[in-house]
Amino acid sequence: MMGHRIVSRALLGMLAGLGLAACASGPSGNDSVPEPAKAVDLERYLGRWYELARYENRFETGCEGVTADYTVRPDGGIDVINTCRKGSPSGPVETAEGYAEPVPGSDGAKLDVTFFWPFYGDYWVLDRGEDYEWAIVGEPSGEYLWILSRDPEPGQEVLERHLQRAKELGYDLDLIKIVEQPPAGGA
Repeated sequence: MMGHRIVSRALLGMLAGLGLAACASGPSGNDSVPEPAKAVDLERYLGRWYELARYENRFETGCEGVTADYTVRPDGGIDVINTCRKGSPSGPVETAEGYAEPVPGSDGAKLDVTFFWPFYGDYWVLDRGEDYEWAIVGEPSGEYLWILSRDPEPGQEVLERHLQRAKELGYDLDLIKIVEQPPAGGA
């Protein structure tokens, strides 16, 4: 189904970029990132997420059809596989494999993630649906934002609700890129 797999240097650099976000000189889309709104049961957070929208960033330039898969490891950590389709929802597949571990005392809402050891970045689940059907993810610098869903095509009304929630959390909607997902049963 995926054909050949390419590990993208750009995606591998993702968390290196997040790890350096605190000292980065790029614009912040949220000057006052809030603490996560709810605890996160990591067992319920596991599985596949579809990226519906994001702040554009250098390691995802040209990415559509983005997914993130989380699975638990025997040591309690989490394996992360991010997949991007370059140029279009049916474009060539690029993947990046990483590792995450919960930050002690964060009720599972904050993770330290690496795709390129020894660089770790912050991954904060700022808010989520009660049934873990959506999540808004950011980090302390306010330069990165992802709106995730279990459904690749939740519909415009649902997307608008997620965008409104991101705005309530202080994010600039003018910086958001809507991500195209393959149609159901598509590539």
